[in-house]
Amino acid sequence: MSADTNFKTGVADVLVEALPYIREFSGMTVVVKYGGHAMVDEQLKEDFARDITLLKFIGIHPVVVHGGGPQINSVLGKMGIKPKFVRGMRMTDGPTMDVVEMVLGGKVNKAIVAQINRQGGKAVGLSGKDADLIKAVKMQIAFNDSDGKPPEIIDPGMVGQVTGINPDIIHTLTGKGFIPIIAPVGAGEKGETYNINADLVAARMAMALKAGRLILMTDVDGVMDKDGKLISTIDAATIQRMIEKQQITGGMIPKIEYGLEALKSGVKKVPIINGTRRHSILLELFTDTGIGTEIIISRS
Repeated sequence: MSADTNFKTGVADVLVEALPYIREFSGMTVVVKYGGHAMVDEQLKEDFARDITLLKFIGIHPVVVHGGGPQINSVLGKMGIKPKFVRGMRMTDGPTMDVVEMVLGGKVNKAIVAQINRQGGKAVGLSGKDADLIKAVKMQIAFNDSDGKPPEIIDPGMVGQVTGINPDIIHTLTGKGFIPIIAPVGAGEKGETYNINADLVAARMAMALKAGRLILMTDVDGVMDKDGKLISTIDAATIQRMIEKQQITGGMIPKIEYGLEALKSGVKKVPIINGTRRHSILLELFTDTGIGTEIIISRS
């Protein structure tokens, strides 16, 4: 058997493996948090656009919530503003908020839309301020050390906590064959603009849409154990222990916490996957083993 025949047989095997999942997921809403290096590397950007377009063509309803940290940092750097983070959240004063809204709602959002449209999809860019999609209030962060002292309250500036999602425009768009691309910027009661963690927005969006999957893309394979090996499934109790031992740190903490919140509110599965792997979304959805770390509430 020739090498070409072997290759074609391998492709056929992959398609056969994917078939039951394509059938199962038809009509399902899948919310994807898109971020990290996958938004910077040109090949990965093209792969992502193709994969999202493919999902729509086979009857799945993808909804994309994107970040844009590297792009924001680049613009801030040119302005001489040094970014600051607490527990993976960007401290956002007035000038930083202006940059965040400009970069996320403008440059980054429209670039993703254009990329998907070039692949034959019908993407539409939205800010959380459009059609009251994302309502928010100012977030206060209680930072609690383990030394018994009262928690320290940190003011992160114009960082928002989601108070409500109005899914009407998303239902309208997906029902008419469009792919919503959402920038994680929300509006307060008086019209003020808030920068919101994209993982939080993706989780709340998945909850409001009753999504079957919430896929959280990052730059690592998933959650690692103390020996650096991938944990394929992790429950809430293990997550808490690993956070306390500082084995889970930084931006992975809110990602996991929001994933757990989504599961408790009815989202069926929440995997964390490595967006630097080509076609990672397809590998997660349409293979028997999947990739990354699946968050679960309990092993019982």
